[in-house]
Amino acid sequence: MFLSELMAVGAASCIALSAMFVSELNGRVGLFRLTRWQMSAAFAMNAAIATALGGWGSLGAPQLGLLAASGLFGIVIASTTYFAAIYTAGPRITALLFSLTSPFALALGYLVFGETISGRQGLGVALVLAGVALAVGVPRRRAERPVVPAPEGAPRPRGRGFATGWAGIALGVVTALGQALGNLFARPAMAAGVEPFAAMAVRSGLAAAFFVALAVFPFARTDTAPATLRNVGTAVASSFFGTVMGMALLMAALAGGDVGVVSTLSSIAPVAILPMVWLRSGVAPAASAWIGAAVAILGTGLISIG
Repeated sequence: MFLSELMAVGAASCIALSAMFVSELNGRVGLFRLTRWQMSAAFAMNAAIATALGGWGSLGAPQLGLLAASGLFGIVIASTTYFAAIYTAGPRITALLFSLTSPFALALGYLVFGETISGRQGLGVALVLAGVALAVGVPRRRAERPVVPAPEGAPRPRGRGFATGWAGIALGVVTALGQALGNLFARPAMAAGVEPFAAMAVRSGLAAAFFVALAVFPFARTDTAPATLRNVGTAVASSFFGTVMGMALLMAALAGGDVGVVSTLSSIAPVAILPMVWLRSGVAPAASAWIGAAVAILGTGLISIG
């Protein structure tokens, strides 16, 4: 396997590992506190790298506006629902639902930019939807049990009813749609030559400011548990692997590899996360989870390469 392809697989593994770190905070850190820690750490790390690389000079006023909109949809909204989905449905289902980003991005590209959709890409959309339905189950009587119990005030499974299963699915779908919209707004800025770490610093910095400001409202600061070194360290580790390392490996892979192949390999998080969940919980994922994840990745490949 070539170096670019290896880096793409590494990016997917980092994203999966980041989700596992988030799941470890389920029961220990509330949702809004987690977003504040995550986005603040992401901004600090990306800003430091952008400064070292001299990336700030690549930003102009038009790009700042586009990245602000991208940050609103792709980070403020999508990150919140992403963490809530992990807390509600678990990291495996959340990673799988995140693969819906490709069909959403394809549809938005068609509607906004007038991009054409080939028959192969249409088949890819169908496979992604089929893979998600196969692995998640619609409807399902019990949501995937999170790795550890949910914290007070966070969404959590409630027995055998349908409500929690649908809530987790809805949160994952909103995450994928928000990420697709974030990519849509970021695309012109990145095409204009904005340095990737500077772009991520702008997006995460605006999100960090938003979540810090949100803390003035009582509903966003109900988590009064002590900010232990272990919890803060886990949140920072999640941000490092997901936002910094994952992004760096993906950008490096795209610099030297085929875009379609790299995009497909970087989307294998639903499969990469399965052995992680298995090792952490001691329970092997069902065969439908492996098959559904593989089908969804195949569909993503057809979308990316088609």
